[in-house]
Amino acid sequence: MSAVDKMKNKAQELSGQGKEAVGDATDNRDLQAEGQKDQAAGNVKQAGEKVKDVFK
Repeated sequence: MSAVDKMKNKAQELSGQGKEAVGDATDNRDLQAEGQKDQAAGNVKQAGEKVKDVFK
């Protein structure tokens, strides 16, 4: 996994956490859901990159 990919995936995860927190604070369910989706996508990408690294 390249360092750039790790940073992008982590940034997406952190962005999702921020969106979810703002959604919680403002009672905006759509923003909360978007944040959770971003976090999940970042985690899935990280897992996929780790699997690729195992087979190198």
